[in-house]
Amino acid sequence: MARGDVIGFFVDRRGIRRPDGATDNIYLDPSWAIRYAFAMSRWSVLTVATLVAFASVPLQGRVLTVERGSNLQSVINFASSGDTIVLGANKTFEAKPIAFIDPLCGNCLDPKAGAKASYGFIVKDKALTIIGQSRQTSKLVTVAGYGVYFENSFGSLLKNLTITGGKRDADGNATDAGVVVRNSKLRIESVDIRDNTNRIDSVVVGIGGVHSREGAEVTISDCNIINNTWDGVALYRGAIVTVTDCVIKDGRGAGIGVTWDGTCVAYRNEVTGFWKGIGSFGTSTVIARNNLVHDNLGWGIIATGASTMEASNNVVYHNGNCGIAPWSTEARGRFINNIIAENGWRDQWVCPCVGVWNYGDWAKWRFNNNIVWRNKSGEYQDIWDQTGMNGNQNVDPKFTSDGSFKLSSDSPGLHAGDSTIFNIDGSVSHVGLWGGPQARRPK
Repeated sequence: MARGDVIGFFVDRRGIRRPDGATDNIYLDPSWAIRYAFAMSRWSVLTVATLVAFASVPLQGRVLTVERGSNLQSVINFASSGDTIVLGANKTFEAKPIAFIDPLCGNCLDPKAGAKASYGFIVKDKALTIIGQSRQTSKLVTVAGYGVYFENSFGSLLKNLTITGGKRDADGNATDAGVVVRNSKLRIESVDIRDNTNRIDSVVVGIGGVHSREGAEVTISDCNIINNTWDGVALYRGAIVTVTDCVIKDGRGAGIGVTWDGTCVAYRNEVTGFWKGIGSFGTSTVIARNNLVHDNLGWGIIATGASTMEASNNVVYHNGNCGIAPWSTEARGRFINNIIAENGWRDQWVCPCVGVWNYGDWAKWRFNNNIVWRNKSGEYQDIWDQTGMNGNQNVDPKFTSDGSFKLSSDSPGLHAGDSTIFNIDGSVSHVGLWGGPQARRPK
């Protein structure tokens, strides 16, 4: 038997357990296990390489390696809380979608309106780690609206895999996405959620990247959320999400949309190619730092409803209409150390083609140490010119030519930030992505 050949059982620290629940109380001796594998070859979940690697290591939970693409949900169902499921490289796992009635609606005026929906893979009432051996080639094809659905799952992890191939539900109330999270605590690390492109002409909304709902606490890091058909990251009722170091690109809706009473911390992300960039709605709270928000069709960053937005050290560049906008009289917050430049390249749609549009109560906003420069229809509308006030400038920020949005050695943005915000070395913050405590890290 070659290394990596498929053999047929699950391994835990107690011995050998088959998928039918039978247990042989024999501790792991690799030579014995290989003989056992031939005898039980109809069960197909663990590689020899994985077995030998774990034979002498005490395990906190079982490690279940899945090499065939047709039985992943059965392995999820079999697994116990705390187990790890390892997906084979160059393996595609296609779901058999299940229709269900979602008892709640994440984004309806009446949360009890419910929705007719479908899920591809479900992790419910347990905490699992699902990890791929290859980020690009360990693939989950969900064929469903709620691609990978977590419910009552506290402590799960998705890592190093691709989620794709969703199918839009016909009910517009369904909060379809590659990953949907409700009443769970989940980490999503180094995952590509992409090409969930199926749409229905009769339904405006499509399939998003990650949708977090009632009671969800989600951390999203180092992910590519690309070429889906709705919001990149969306928060609904009571969700709390941290999203960092992600590329959120090419969709509809908002790149990061925080609604109802959601809370989001977003830093060092690239948000591009959506209708709109980063937005706070309802009574939500957003902390957005060191994000590159560029080339979206409408606005870059807005706050509306009774939400709170703290946006600092972002670059809001070349969006179709306005750069940033307080968009209601109840919204409040601060815009500090941002570069807002060259916005307004298309006809007016959702806001004027200016750097800063005040469609709210300016007294509720702190606006200081920003560079606002060369926006198509002017730097400010419905607010007096802020240039020269509170450290705000109207000058070329002088980016380097390598596309990193770093500041050149003679940039007026160097150490020109708010005096209470510091770079990692203790100096006064630069303006833009490379300043402040959450500054961009070189790759």
